[in-house]
Amino acid sequence: MGFDFCGISKVEFLEVEAPRLEKWLNEGRHGQMKWMENYFDMRLDPRRLVEGARTVISLLLNYYPSRFQESKNDNYKISKYAYGEDYHLVLKKKCRELMLKLKEEIGDFHARAFTDSAPVMDKVWAQKSGLGWIGKNSNLINKGNGSFFFIAEIILDVEMEPDVSTGDFCGTCTACIDNCPTQAIVAPYVVDGSQCISYLTIELKENIPDEFAAKMDNWIFGCDVCQDVCPWNRFSKASVTQEFQPYNEIMEWKNSEWETISDEAFKKIFSRSALKRTGIEGIRRSIKFIKASGKD
Repeated sequence: MGFDFCGISKVEFLEVEAPRLEKWLNEGRHGQMKWMENYFDMRLDPRRLVEGARTVISLLLNYYPSRFQESKNDNYKISKYAYGEDYHLVLKKKCRELMLKLKEEIGDFHARAFTDSAPVMDKVWAQKSGLGWIGKNSNLINKGNGSFFFIAEIILDVEMEPDVSTGDFCGTCTACIDNCPTQAIVAPYVVDGSQCISYLTIELKENIPDEFAAKMDNWIFGCDVCQDVCPWNRFSKASVTQEFQPYNEIMEWKNSEWETISDEAFKKIFSRSALKRTGIEGIRRSIKFIKASGKD
């Protein structure tokens, strides 16, 4: 199916994660992402999502690009995950194909596939299945290929032999903490989502608070700093998934193009892009804030 890694874990209640998630939510680290407060029990037990669930199949798909935006200081920046086609579309299709193939091999079963589409703690299950560890920046890190991966999972009512989880290899490194432009990594393994540039440019629906003036580092959709500085990403390899090949517009546009694009042109060019998440209004809002901060 083109996935880079696959791991198996046994369905169980996430006993260790339960108090951590509750504390994170109670501290308001999720900002205005109120949907994260919903379905608390489902997040901790896949059996509430898929009746009779016994196994979680975790899948990783590399999105590290083969080329990058120009790195001039005044260029607006887009997170690498949004360089190409919306990953939701790509991963869901691949998961459906994989489930059909599995049913050809082992017979019928009950299953659901997810990729950010339901209350599933995808990084936790990927870690349990041996695909990597959750780093100090809260991203899943694979020892051989870094962290530029999309995660999907298939939860099914078939028992499979689980894989073995790996250790934590962050060691004493604090590069992600030290380099976060907004100091959103408030402690090792704890990210205050409400302070993160990705949240501010994508999830936040109101104006960006003035306290972040001069801290946006010209990001107008997402942020990659904590991944770019991670030593493990020196092992990242360019994705071969055709759908993730970068849009020429994202690679080549100057600030003036981003500032003057019409609503109609945006919808046409980025109809299958993750940039639809904020729409042109969100892009304009980020640009306006950056320019007002004296960073244009």
